[in-house]
Amino acid sequence: MASATADDARWMGAALALGARGRGRTAPNPNVGCVVVNQGRVIGRGWTQPGGRPHAEAMALDEAGPAASGATLYTTLEPCAHQSLRGPTCSDLLIQHRVGRVVIALGDPDQRTNGDGIDRLRSAGITVVTGVRSDDAWRSMAGFLTRQALGRPQVTLKLATSLDGQIAMADGSSRWITGPMARAHGHLERSRHEAILVGRGTLEADSPALDVRLSGLEAHSPRRYLLSRRPEDGQRENGQWTVITTPAAIADLEGVNDLLVEGGAQTAAAFLAADLVDRLLLYRAPILIGAGKAALGDIGLATLEAAHGRWRRHDARQLGSDRLEVYERGRG
Repeated sequence: MASATADDARWMGAALALGARGRGRTAPNPNVGCVVVNQGRVIGRGWTQPGGRPHAEAMALDEAGPAASGATLYTTLEPCAHQSLRGPTCSDLLIQHRVGRVVIALGDPDQRTNGDGIDRLRSAGITVVTGVRSDDAWRSMAGFLTRQALGRPQVTLKLATSLDGQIAMADGSSRWITGPMARAHGHLERSRHEAILVGRGTLEADSPALDVRLSGLEAHSPRRYLLSRRPEDGQRENGQWTVITTPAAIADLEGVNDLLVEGGAQTAAAFLAADLVDRLLLYRAPILIGAGKAALGDIGLATLEAAHGRWRRHDARQLGSDRLEVYERGRG
């Protein structure tokens, strides 16, 4: 079995950075990143394009051209092995370009590939190394992988609170709890999701646009969804919304790998109670509100013991005067 070299993690990092460019725009395909390296120099770069095609490997090989012969290709996901009317099979492309070595972060769980891409490459005499920076690749493509494993999008819940866990004043005033750097980061997160969802209470109180207001990313605003028991709520004065009546209905959202839930308290609680939150973005401002509106309603905990062990902190950073903490749901 071929093993990784000292440089493989570094080059895979470049592939991961490219794959991040496609997050929120490639569904139902994964947001794969790829680089082709020959004699210590990158000769081809690619990432899955909007709508899922071209694939990252096809883009990188096209840029590399004949220089790909004998080179090492780094890809964040196993090259596909199934035929498609939309484009060539990536594993066949690698063989045609006579790539000498392929380094893969993760195997593709899609049953149409699921190991067949790796087997095809090895049968053609290409050295294959797997598992390089697999945890980072999983996070990068979590939407696609969650859809494959659980039949629904990856769900990120965003909460912006005071130090005492309030999301608004008692009268509902909530602009602005966090500062401009935290709000800008929130817009960046929006751009990485195909869809965004709020509850009817948030819609009526704030009439939110839920668009991306960062220079250069305005076109990457997610599609808007509303959690409401009343389908007629989809027709509002500030534009049309797609209504879902229960959190479980997110499984039926077409073309959505990554869903961002932004509020309010009852909607957040409903997704948590249904155990449908995979990732938590907690923005905390250095303020105290006191008798305001709490970030969450009842999430169905029977005992305090049941609250422990559910969340693992993955990241923490300072955004101006505010603090961001990122948590991941522990699932075994």
